[in-house]
Amino acid sequence: MDAITATIGSRPGKIVAVHLSYRSRAEQRGRVPANPSYFLKASSSLIGSGEVVRPEGTELLGFEGEIVAVIGTEARNVSPEDGWKHIGWITAGNDLGLHDMRTADKGSNVRSKSGDGFSAVGPELIEASRLAEDGIRVRTWLDGELVQDDTSAGMLWPIGLMVADLSRFMTLEPGDLIYTGVPTGASVAEPGQVIEVEVSSLDDESVTSGRLVTTVVAGPALAEWGDAPYVDDKQRSDAWGFDVTTEGDSGEEEPEFELTEELRNRLMNVSNATLSSLLRKKGYNEVSIDGVRPLIPGSRIVGRARTLRYLPYRKDQFEDRGNGYNAQKRAIDSVNEGEILVMDARRVDDAGTLGDILALRAQTRGCVGVITDGCVRDYALVQNQGMPVWAAGPHPAVLGRRHIPWDIDVDIQCGGALVRPGDVIVADDDGPLVIPPQLVAELVSAAEQQEDEETFIAQMVGAGESVDGLYPLGSAWRDRYDQWVADGRPSPAQ
Repeated sequence: MDAITATIGSRPGKIVAVHLSYRSRAEQRGRVPANPSYFLKASSSLIGSGEVVRPEGTELLGFEGEIVAVIGTEARNVSPEDGWKHIGWITAGNDLGLHDMRTADKGSNVRSKSGDGFSAVGPELIEASRLAEDGIRVRTWLDGELVQDDTSAGMLWPIGLMVADLSRFMTLEPGDLIYTGVPTGASVAEPGQVIEVEVSSLDDESVTSGRLVTTVVAGPALAEWGDAPYVDDKQRSDAWGFDVTTEGDSGEEEPEFELTEELRNRLMNVSNATLSSLLRKKGYNEVSIDGVRPLIPGSRIVGRARTLRYLPYRKDQFEDRGNGYNAQKRAIDSVNEGEILVMDARRVDDAGTLGDILALRAQTRGCVGVITDGCVRDYALVQNQGMPVWAAGPHPAVLGRRHIPWDIDVDIQCGGALVRPGDVIVADDDGPLVIPPQLVAELVSAAEQQEDEETFIAQMVGAGESVDGLYPLGSAWRDRYDQWVADGRPSPAQ
């Protein structure tokens, strides 16, 4: 806080906080908003490193390590492309809140989020010019254990868009603060615990805010007038970051699904034909993305789904949502390494949804591939860039012929299949499949077993055996298969 007041010469006039802005947090909460939403915090809640009080009779003092943007130059009706230019500095913030008062506040967050000391910030300011807008890291430690670690690239919207959005309604003045939202990992701290938050550059770890340190202490009970603190299991689940009503006997949170490198490699080595047959046996018959083919035959990709939804063209809506930094550009600009961008183009085959420049941008961000049930412009150029793309075919027309880029990171359909953000996508020459995350581990093990059996079956058929009782592997052949496995799976030549 001292660094801020020393730089801008006064206490900030406004503190704006963003409700839900990180993809990791949105997936944890099970909802992805189409646009950012905000609330205000009292400037009197501002503090630097120091103590924050949890009143007696309350239990849920939540902490949220965040990137805080400090306005450097006045912003009013600025564009998303220019929003970042109005940020003077970046620093660390801890958006603290007393969840016990959320019910009483009924969405305003006046008491739950504006208590004295509930807006910790600092200790040092980083000049925004030293940072890439999508290259800012935020980390949070609770009693020395790292509990949050994400970057601005994981946000649903760039910081510049938040500035532009707010500037449509209010003049953002030098020194105003924007708490830009929290990634997954936010939880509850109790008296005696210490929270540390640090913001730094991904390109240069020496460019840092330093650690903002908050110590939670016990305090006297709130006065009896006004609404009393209240918590229920929903409040507890939101605060702690997991469903307390389904917590296991161990008291530990059920781990979220992670597409590990091991799982990714195993999925890369089983065919979509095998995966499809196993999904069908489980009753998943509508998980293939139909009507698309790879631009580069022989491609195979595995990754988590990011989604982009187009809606039908309408002149007034295209003028509002189709121009500028629209949903298509935001999707391309925010897709991350290991992810697959899946586009819902309504199976329209006479308008493009991707061209060479946007494909190149996705590729440079580490995107695994793009799947669209619409068309691709600059077809040969996109092919030559080498990034795997599945599409309905080529078409020279721009998307404005038929589409409005509407929103990102929402549930969509693509090629007749439901695709949710975070679903696992596996695509090859047979076409893409959508795998619910909870099925992945079981499915890949079953696929490996089935393909192992089919290798044995192919050898036997190649040696002249009938498929009767052999394919699929029947009990009469099971002992020979087990012996083949025990012998090290010898090839016919051996």
